[in-house]
Amino acid sequence: MTLPTAETQAPDAPASAPGAAPGPVEALLDGYAARLSGGRDEMMAPDGTVRAHYRPLIEALAGLTTHEREARFHSARQYLSEAGVFHRVYGEGHAPEEERDWPLALPPLVIDPDEWAELGAGLVQRAEFLEALLGDLYGRREVVRSGALPSALLGQNPEFLRPLSEQGLSGAPMIRFVAFDLGRGPDGRWWVLGDRAQAPSGAGFALENRVATSKAFPDLSREMNVARLAGFFQAFRETLYGLAEPGAPRIGLLTPGPLNDTYYEHFYLARYLGLLLLEGGDLVIREDRAHVRTVDGTQPISVLWRRLDADFVDPLELFSGSRIGTPGLLRAVRAGHLHLVNALGSGILETPAFLAFQPALAKALLGADLTLPTIATWWCGQEKERAYVCAHAGRLTLSPAFPPASGVTPAPLPRPANGKLALAPEAGLHLIGQEIASLSTVPVFVDGRLEPRPVALRVFLARGEDGWQVMPGGFARVADAREARAVSMHAGGRSIDVWVPSQETTRPVTLLRPAKAGGQARLPGALPARAADNLFWLGRYAERCEVATRLLRLCGARTTQGLRAGELEERVRRLLLDLGIDAAGPAPARGLLTLARQALETASRIRDRFSPDGWRALSEIVDLLVDGLKPDSEVDLVDLTSAVLTRLSGFTGLVRENMYQFTGWRLMKCGRRMERGRMSAIVASALLEDEPEGALEALLEFTDSRVTYRRRFSVDLSSEAVIDLCILDPMNPRSVAFQVNSLCSTLAKLPGVREGEKLDMLSRRAARLQVRVATAEPQEVTTGFLDRIAGDFGLLSTLLTERYLLADPASVQAGAHFE
Repeated sequence: MTLPTAETQAPDAPASAPGAAPGPVEALLDGYAARLSGGRDEMMAPDGTVRAHYRPLIEALAGLTTHEREARFHSARQYLSEAGVFHRVYGEGHAPEEERDWPLALPPLVIDPDEWAELGAGLVQRAEFLEALLGDLYGRREVVRSGALPSALLGQNPEFLRPLSEQGLSGAPMIRFVAFDLGRGPDGRWWVLGDRAQAPSGAGFALENRVATSKAFPDLSREMNVARLAGFFQAFRETLYGLAEPGAPRIGLLTPGPLNDTYYEHFYLARYLGLLLLEGGDLVIREDRAHVRTVDGTQPISVLWRRLDADFVDPLELFSGSRIGTPGLLRAVRAGHLHLVNALGSGILETPAFLAFQPALAKALLGADLTLPTIATWWCGQEKERAYVCAHAGRLTLSPAFPPASGVTPAPLPRPANGKLALAPEAGLHLIGQEIASLSTVPVFVDGRLEPRPVALRVFLARGEDGWQVMPGGFARVADAREARAVSMHAGGRSIDVWVPSQETTRPVTLLRPAKAGGQARLPGALPARAADNLFWLGRYAERCEVATRLLRLCGARTTQGLRAGELEERVRRLLLDLGIDAAGPAPARGLLTLARQALETASRIRDRFSPDGWRALSEIVDLLVDGLKPDSEVDLVDLTSAVLTRLSGFTGLVRENMYQFTGWRLMKCGRRMERGRMSAIVASALLEDEPEGALEALLEFTDSRVTYRRRFSVDLSSEAVIDLCILDPMNPRSVAFQVNSLCSTLAKLPGVREGEKLDMLSRRAARLQVRVATAEPQEVTTGFLDRIAGDFGLLSTLLTERYLLADPASVQAGAHFE
């Protein structure tokens, strides 16, 4: 198609008269044309005018004051911050290094709708080509027999899975969700830079980009009729459910886990689409069928949206070093009882060397040329191509010919000398040369003004019953430097939303299913055992952090008051040491930070089941402690611990008021009650033994019961009265008795517990503990009594773990927590 030119566009606002102040558009674009590098710019035409499809956005930006524009941008950043959007950056050796806030740039990339329609048709053709190619490689392999693809690119390819070498013979689609990396060249054409079929990432971030950008431009996105993304995901979800077998209606998203660089979008998409977020340890294969370990036992599952690389899914038949897969999973796949999207082995389509042969492959498989060109690629496994690459290595990009093999350190790439390269034929098999892409630029705000930055676009397609559908938008990345040749989020690049305007009014789309006549609300499905385990231990770790905070505040308060350290202070310090906190050291809050991070790390594994507000509350505790430990911090220990307690109380309130109160919430509550009851008994036993001076006041302070004591009893302290209030009073939410009663009532509502049936071991031991505490008199509460209570809470934790959290008591999941 012909792109808009200065002649075909409607005129811009009249140019300012000589000497007159520039208009708002001219002021916004001041100096932008001069900063262009000479290539294609998405917004500005060669004659310096704004392209027609970009004009509404630029005029809207020009109509805002600097303050108004910054306020809108702040609303987008605030949404991303409150939602906790992040990506993980890997260090050397692919070790997870840190989480970084999601780097959104503004404004969005705008693509002309007519151009998008033409681009979409080319992408659909390419998806059909990849589908046919994958089916042939895992079927009759005619492209190898005919010579269209060299046999070495299949035989030496680590992504060709020999245990599944015949899976394409069935004719069923092997790929249903793909992505393509695109760049626009100086000639205005879109070029394919790479294919993504293994486990394409970015779709969830594209959704978050859209939400955040809509916060900044809510009115403009409606006025421009920007195409919505929800319909694309709605259709894809229906495709997944259509693959499910009768009796196994659950759909899961298989993730490598929270250390993956795109883990955020895994749990975001699982929550958005209503899927189970599963790790390899959540699954078990029985009789060639996949089952999910849940608190109700194992439940069948027949469809997984795979975000885990194929090599890692089954350590028995694929990469034996995998610790995140499911032994025997390939048996369920071969038996036809487990559908993976995409199929195992689809990563072979990402082989860089394939780009050199795609014209011939397309002719062989489609009988036609591909509409979208690919970046020029030469495979050095061929003599002529190897000679060309060696002679022109200085102006080419050298890359591995194959995807990296699991567990194998890739060999270093050869370096050209004086623009030339010496390469043996054997080494050439593993090397390609590619033309250096010259990317188009897009305007983004940098330090308050629009700057051109190179942009790469990733577009997603999903396959339904009627063929391939293109997501109307995409995931665009911009480089951090004007002259950058490549765009990388890990190297400081940023992401922008992609808008495709329409002449027709777009209607809102929701993923909520319409209510059926006479339909009833359903309870949530069975809770996976891993999620249950993490929820239980999140409750324990959060409570443990609170216990340590209260003890540390008690220790700091007595030091601040100038009291001479005595037996009581020594006992409190020993209690803190048992929790990993050195109260006598130079930075006692450092151990508290470790406990807070322990809770936050556990919460990170269940973010699909955890509210953003609760997550933010835990994050703020960690940030508060990090700031308090800085050398220039002037916050004293008492103030710091009081601030931490305030935020912990906020976290507790958010969990109680905002979280759906079903099995997961009940297990978290069990964790809190067990930890509070156990630690209260341990602290009381340590403080009350021989009752050193100040012990009663300290116990009242620790249990936050000082005001209640003064209201109920006389001002004078009585040992029996303090024990009654802090240990035996069922109305005091800090007492041991309250924890026992609350725990017993919660256990009675867990799965598998039915009124009138014989109690299991967990329920029996809880009932015995309840009777023991309810019938005790204050004078019976000795250190031996309290130590036994603490031991009973520990036993209940073990019994609950065996009953609900292991799913199969004979098999302990990796990463489970124990006393």
